[in-house]
Amino acid sequence: MSTIVRKLISTVNAAKPVAPYNQAVVADRTVYVSGCLGLDKETMQLVPGGPTEQTEKALENLEAILKAADSGVDKVVKNTVFLKDLNDFGAVNEVYKKVFNKDFPARSCFQVAKLPMDALVEIECIALTGSVETKTVQ
Repeated sequence: MSTIVRKLISTVNAAKPVAPYNQAVVADRTVYVSGCLGLDKETMQLVPGGPTEQTEKALENLEAILKAADSGVDKVVKNTVFLKDLNDFGAVNEVYKKVFNKDFPARSCFQVAKLPMDALVEIECIALTGSVETKTVQ
C-alpha cells in the first residue's frame, strides 16, 4: 500500500492562524483551507470597513494560501462562507463574484452567532492540486 502525503501549508503571504491550526492541509491532491478572515497579514487585525472590505481581504488571504498549496481559485470545488449577519449576503456576493467569476465551485453560506475576533465574514474552501480539467455536465 502506498503512503499518502499530508502536507501542512504555511505562507507569509496570508494572515497567520489565530488559533492552533494550519492555514491549509493537502492530503493527496485535495487542499483543505482553514477559515480565512479579513485580517491584515502585517498587523493581524481585521481590516477597517465593513463586510465588503473584510471579504476582499479574506479572499486575498485565501488566494495566497491556495497558491502556496500549488492550487488556485480555478481549482476550488467547495466554499463555505460564514457571515455574522446574513443581511451582508449581497455585499459579500459582489466581492465574491469578482474572484470566483466562472465555473463556480459549490458553495454554502451561513449566518453564525459569532466569528473569531468578532469578524463579519470567514471563508474556507476545499480545492484540488495538479492538473484539473473542468467539464460541464447538463
